[in-house]
Amino acid sequence: MTTLLELKNVSKQYGKDTFALSGIDLSVKQGEFVSIIGPSGAGKSTLLRCINRMIDADGGEIWFDNVDIMNLRQRQLRQLRTRIGMVFQHYNLVNRLSVIENVLHGRLGYKNALVGSLGIYTEAEKRQAHELLGTLGLQDHVFKRCDQLSGGQKQRVGIARALIQDPRMLLCDEPIASLDPSASKIIMEHLRNISKSLGITVLVNLHQVDVALNYSDRIIGVNQGQIVYDGTPQHLSLEKIHQIYGSEAGELMMNFGGNHAG
Repeated sequence: MTTLLELKNVSKQYGKDTFALSGIDLSVKQGEFVSIIGPSGAGKSTLLRCINRMIDADGGEIWFDNVDIMNLRQRQLRQLRTRIGMVFQHYNLVNRLSVIENVLHGRLGYKNALVGSLGIYTEAEKRQAHELLGTLGLQDHVFKRCDQLSGGQKQRVGIARALIQDPRMLLCDEPIASLDPSASKIIMEHLRNISKSLGITVLVNLHQVDVALNYSDRIIGVNQGQIVYDGTPQHLSLEKIHQIYGSEAGELMMNFGGNHAG
């Protein structure tokens, strides 16, 4: 498998003394499913947002598909972002628009401003949107307004919108944080299937250790802006979980049951 994403010594500072990220080294292969876990405020969201430059890192290098993204100008960055889909915790949908209109917004990165503002899409794009919604179990909701959907359905619309970009990588920022366990399970299974069947690299921020263990090829543990664990689910010991979560670890263990590695 070829390396798709590489971060070298990446840092991000807020204010004078607060490092959101410090000395991040990370290499991710094409088609890998990677979960990033850690306590709130550990730097997980900052890390994802630096990768597609929603936030600019202060130092280091970020390479995606052999392109140095830190030095891209705005137009080049727009092109790059068509290949990096983003799935958000709070969906970022336009509630008054229909499901299919929201999905088609994923194609805007490929269009000039005029065509995009007029909402002109090709028949092939509309067909692809229908197919994606069918794959995600939303074929009966295509023309519903998004404010009529449940949270889990909204998140599946968000995934379809990311996939219609034809991305090589999906960045998912706490995609199940607002969902109940059954909706969370559906979302995680779709994300894993996307990774396995389409060969798309998936990076997903999670707060739930058990979910990371069940779905990931690899787990990255982040604490105070630094990577403190990088390995397989099988090797994530209780000791490592304590290292990642600090004082929060005890509470996590209560929910964790006996599903951990020794």
